[in-house]
Amino acid sequence: MKLPRMLHRWNVTPAEAILIQRKLASKVEITRLRGPVRTVAGLDASFTRDEKWCVAAGVIWDVRRRVLVEQCVERRRLVFPYVPGLLSFREAPALLAAIRELRTRPDVLMCDGQGLAHPRRFGIACHVGLLTGIPSIGCAKSILIGEHGALKPTRGSKAALTDRGERVGTVLRTRDGVNPVYVSVGTAIDLPGAERIVLMCSAGYRLPEPTRLAHQLCCKARLTA
Repeated sequence: MKLPRMLHRWNVTPAEAILIQRKLASKVEITRLRGPVRTVAGLDASFTRDEKWCVAAGVIWDVRRRVLVEQCVERRRLVFPYVPGLLSFREAPALLAAIRELRTRPDVLMCDGQGLAHPRRFGIACHVGLLTGIPSIGCAKSILIGEHGALKPTRGSKAALTDRGERVGTVLRTRDGVNPVYVSVGTAIDLPGAERIVLMCSAGYRLPEPTRLAHQLCCKARLTA
């Protein structure tokens, strides 16, 4: 898949990375998704034990047929240190490499990570969405920022995730009795649309199928890297 020209370089300092996040955060669009959603790309990344490589997986999930269409794994050498809130500068180069290898251009990207639910409102889903020009969703396994009320134990139950008085996402239960996931806008979609797609892609597990399959593929690849 061909991607637009990158908006910045990756070999930067943490201070420069924060400035890039703040600049690009202003480009995030919260808008209703146009047209039907047929394919969703699930993305996840992990690191080798020696912390030298980032291993990224991308899968294409057909929402209507509920089948895996395509998958790939790429890895890139790590050039950025671990800094809370700047994870995309470690993961995105490998994730973008995986996206380039996919033949199918998805209607939506679903990242195993945060979107607007981020201290600077620019998590990995925002970053990757802007750099690819594809609508994106953050669907994280754990909370990064914010607070929320209680949820009912049934599938589809949800609560607003707020930070400093601002709605930044939704805490959403995708299966009866399991821990919820944390959904937030990446770019070019709105929160109701993001919630709907996460539930559409859920198939009996806590994680929606695109990111669940990407996570499995990523973990397997990391062990053999």
